Amino acid sequence: MAGDGVPSSGRRLAGLPLRSVPANAITAAALCFGLTGVRFAISGKWEMAMACIIGAGVLDGLDGRVARMLKGESRFGAELDSLSDTIAFGVSPALIIYLWSLQEVPRIGWFFALGYAVSCALRLARFNAGIDIKDQPHKSAGFLTGVPAPAGAGLMFCPLYIWTVTGEPLARNPWLVAPWVLLVSLLMISNLATFSWSSLRLRRDFRLPAILLLGLVSGLLISEPWATLLAISVAYVLLIPFSVRAYARVRRRRAMPGGGLGDMPAA
Repeated sequence: MAGDGVPSSGRRLAGLPLRSVPANAITAAALCFGLTGVRFAISGKWEMAMACIIGAGVLDGLDGRVARMLKGESRFGAELDSLSDTIAFGVSPALIIYLWSLQEVPRIGWFFALGYAVSCALRLARFNAGIDIKDQPHKSAGFLTGVPAPAGAGLMFCPLYIWTVTGEPLARNPWLVAPWVLLVSLLMISNLATFSWSSLRLRRDFRLPAILLLGLVSGLLISEPWATLLAISVAYVLLIPFSVRAYARVRRRRAMPGGGLGDMPAA
């Protein structure tokens, strides 16, 4: 019977292959990290709340790589990943920032928190809707469309980073936090071309300094995590105009006779 979990055609739904389990387990863990961040926010443990969202971001970066390494990609995994991202980087950060600041003006503050969560969901829905579309100019050139959900969550915490590092009460002012939340929401659903890892090409003479820089940043993340994340967030925002210009340059090259998909920007 269809009501017993068996399709009316009589065929049973195929189970997940074993090789897809590790990646999906990591995705589920990211979802749990995001929700646990809300629990810490309710208790007023703001650093732990942010750490949970950052941890979810790390896991989100791992699940796809594990799936590709084990050849465990599946439509189920893609759907679970989007649902996890909506909760971990949309709903949970919105609740955390509301509890931290925006609840001081509950009606207006809730409106901005909702706007961020809905923007994250819209971004992920747009991604899912276009996942099978072949003609995606940004993706084919190695760029992203808008700010990705994990980066959006990190950016939205900038006032919280400032408050944690400096103790400045003005950083918690909801009339300053709300416009920032709105800006991050708009960046997520925008059509701006933003850098992805595949859109960057390091020159040979810059590769060793880049390794050194990454090592130093890793050390700073351990010793001064919130100040480092604030600096990374500022640098990311400042890079957006450069990513837009780099993509425009790629488009011009494509429009030329014999233009191809190469010519990625070199750092």
